[in-house]
Amino acid sequence: MKPALSEKEQTFPTHWRQFNQGDALARAISVELQPWWQRIFGYYLLKIGDLSCQLDTGGCKVQHHINVGLCSENVMLQAEADALPFSDTSIDAILLSHHLEFSHDPHHVVREAHRVMRSDSYLIITGVNPYSLVGILKYWPSLQHRFPWQGRFFSVSRIKDWLHLVGFEVLAEQRFFCSAMLAKDYHQSRFQQFSESHLHYFGASYMLVARKRELPLTPIRPKWQLNPTFEPQVKGVSARHRTDKV
Repeated sequence: MKPALSEKEQTFPTHWRQFNQGDALARAISVELQPWWQRIFGYYLLKIGDLSCQLDTGGCKVQHHINVGLCSENVMLQAEADALPFSDTSIDAILLSHHLEFSHDPHHVVREAHRVMRSDSYLIITGVNPYSLVGILKYWPSLQHRFPWQGRFFSVSRIKDWLHLVGFEVLAEQRFFCSAMLAKDYHQSRFQQFSESHLHYFGASYMLVARKRELPLTPIRPKWQLNPTFEPQVKGVSARHRTDKV
């Protein structure tokens, strides 16, 4: 298996406008997030990464939204995604949008998110679908120095394996935004409407919704045996008083 750790230095996008049609992609992600905000409750929502900080989360019922990034104007706390300055089991939900493909060690980012999350809390991940036109265009040499093709695209099944390994339960998987993202402006044509309805598996973006599960350990109590375990007969020999006369 090819390791997820990349040896080259990674550059993180700081704004959706660094992507072609980035604003349209951000709006599409916000639309996909809306149904889930009605199911998530708690005190703290953590938005990790500059791109996550710029997404609209106004419909989320979590009380406090904390933006953690590097240099975006919406950042409230500067920190790395793999070294979050939060205590264990203190966060109710995490939004990680288009961050793993630009991370040096995405495995550790997932483990760090698991560390700070409470039991039964939600993790929402979005990223680039490698089985799309955007994923195929990554092999075009002139695009490899541009966003989003600078990053490394991971398949949905691979990220699901990471989540299961750490201790998450994947609740939903969606693919959307059927576009090659070559043109600067996004215009929804009839073909794109048809693709969103029937060819969404090849959409440029995916979304995974997972929940942290922790099974409680039930101690096994010892069973007290009131009856003696000695059997009068052992291997066919009976323990009877000797009655033979001497």
